[in-house]
Amino acid sequence: MAEYKGVMVFGETVEGKLSPVTAEMLGAGKRLAKDLGQELCAILVGGDVSGFAQEAVALGADKAYVVNDPLLKDYQTDAYVTVMEKVVKEVMPRILLLGQTTIGRDLAPRLAFRLGTAVSMDCIDLAIDPGSKLLLQTRPVYGGNAQAVFTTELYPQMATVRAKAMSAPERDASRQGQIINIEAGLSPSAVRTRIVQKVTEKVEGIKLEEAEVIVAGGRGIGDANGFKQLEEVAKLLHGAVGATRPPCDNKWVPDSWQIGLTGKIVSPNLYIAVALSGASQHMSGCSGAKNIVAINKDPEANIFKEARFGIVGDWKKVLPAFTQKVKELLAA
Repeated sequence: MAEYKGVMVFGETVEGKLSPVTAEMLGAGKRLAKDLGQELCAILVGGDVSGFAQEAVALGADKAYVVNDPLLKDYQTDAYVTVMEKVVKEVMPRILLLGQTTIGRDLAPRLAFRLGTAVSMDCIDLAIDPGSKLLLQTRPVYGGNAQAVFTTELYPQMATVRAKAMSAPERDASRQGQIINIEAGLSPSAVRTRIVQKVTEKVEGIKLEEAEVIVAGGRGIGDANGFKQLEEVAKLLHGAVGATRPPCDNKWVPDSWQIGLTGKIVSPNLYIAVALSGASQHMSGCSGAKNIVAINKDPEANIFKEARFGIVGDWKKVLPAFTQKVKELLAA
């Protein structure tokens, strides 16, 4: 019986290049492959993705499998699941990683079912158990209030990885790797849906998911005008503005600004939480932040349990003083 070997990363592309989460997974995958004493490979699926294979190698992949087919130009669940099932059964990786993205969230559970294995979604840490050599998969549970470690004896061991939860490796253009083309073997009948229109969300400035600094406001901000002060701070820090659900429901800010269980998942270096309580629904979306700074007039607010630094006070007084100090420091 053939043996499952190596670590495979499902690569995604964004705006003509490998997505940041793909680079992060390659960094994590290289570490896992080293602990197993096995190879790291990338799988690229699309209409014309050959040009990304060498980039995957430069980021640490020993091999890059490429599946090109006009039917795969746009992501379609049926087609991608069929192709990935074919490739995984042929290559037989021990570990398969996908990003916790729109595509990954849709593809991973369906593929796991086809392969007869399990998948842990939205992992924030991955490691190899020294004894069993099984993949230890850490993910938030109970709305982000705790973390649990999962493992399975089924192969391949699958997990989706939260963006910014792991570090991307240094790019090495001199690295050499093997690039292997695989036929999709798709029939047009396998594609049962088609995309009739794409609407691109227009975002001014830094995307919330990619921001290193986020200034987020809650119900306590009071109205849309209050968020304009948050925007001023975010602009000074070259960051983005986020919000809890109530400001979005009240139409103070766009729905695309919502962070939380039913919003976006972010992992900035600095998260400034202004006038928000720190409810579990919201914290599940920003628990990956490296540093949380809280401003709230309620000393018992849950956000202070999550924050590294906290200021008890009225944000309308604290934030202007903070903004002025930032301006002075930047001008110095």
